[in-house]
Amino acid sequence: MQKFNPDTLNSVKQLLDVPAEIVVTSHYNPDGDALGSALALSRYLRKKGHKVTTIIPNDFPDFLHWMPGQKDILIYFHKSLTANELIKNASIIFCLDYNAIPRVNLFADQLFEAKGIKVLIDHHLAPEDHFDYSLSVIKTSSTSELIFDFIDNLGDNDLIDADIAVCLYVGMMTDTGSFSFACNYPHTYEVVAKLVKAGVDTERVHRLVYDTYSESRMRLLGFCLSERMIVLGEYGTAYIYLSRQDLQKFDFKSGDTEGVVNYALSIRDISFAALFTEKSDRIRISFRSKGSFSVNDFAREHYQGGGHRNAAGGDAFQPLETTLKNFEELLPVYQERILLAAKESSVLNP
Repeated sequence: MQKFNPDTLNSVKQLLDVPAEIVVTSHYNPDGDALGSALALSRYLRKKGHKVTTIIPNDFPDFLHWMPGQKDILIYFHKSLTANELIKNASIIFCLDYNAIPRVNLFADQLFEAKGIKVLIDHHLAPEDHFDYSLSVIKTSSTSELIFDFIDNLGDNDLIDADIAVCLYVGMMTDTGSFSFACNYPHTYEVVAKLVKAGVDTERVHRLVYDTYSESRMRLLGFCLSERMIVLGEYGTAYIYLSRQDLQKFDFKSGDTEGVVNYALSIRDISFAALFTEKSDRIRISFRSKGSFSVNDFAREHYQGGGHRNAAGGDAFQPLETTLKNFEELLPVYQERILLAAKESSVLNP
């Protein structure tokens, strides 16, 4: 299936005809799709004869530490000097699962200054123009699915081995909530079938990602729902908030809040949900919505963020209490749109 601009695809193909020093990057706080797409592309490029380094900004969730190739990842936060040299000297830099260079956070300046040719492969809305080549397709389940299409369109489907297939499947599965949203396209399931044929054990992968919670992570989830969830039914909204003290109490590890916001969204007649997590220098916010209400627009307008229509993120730089107060004060402005989305998506209104 041809999703990409043929001229752009051909230009990137020509770049890869000669062995090169390549860096593959993903966004800050890498999730399953960022990691899966980066690991899969890196392995593919090595099989093509390139020298490849996978660089991610910071640590990734514990439940992804089993993934093929993860031990070879260079984490910028821990080895910034080495990473800076690799970025500086790379002839090609792949930018995966982000639509703007600032989303890598820790090495954004180095990426802006890098002389290497920057190739974007991404599925988020409104990609910026800081890339030499852009392979951006919004109506796609995940960047991992785009990596499959990229390899396939280059005529290298036979190079997709079991390890590459597993990485791509993890990205597709996690970015769609186990294929429950953002994946209502036949091609997505055609890709899944090919990945299974290549060696993916879907039951095992699901178990490794979703059935390996630590006790502290499970107790944190219970605490979120019983003590830190606010439901504002008149606005079709629910949100969860966690202070730094809350995180310390439950021995927080990277990835422990993955998917928590979806519990707030799963409440009947709620079509807008948010998770506020207090960090050392900001409040990190995850937004989710149902139906026509765009959290991408909401995050861009108020929280210097963005993403997809129904899944986005942003940041606030005021104290947690102030951030929550300001968020609630915004809701009356959006009340009509949120409630309309709730009505559209309600199982009681077919």
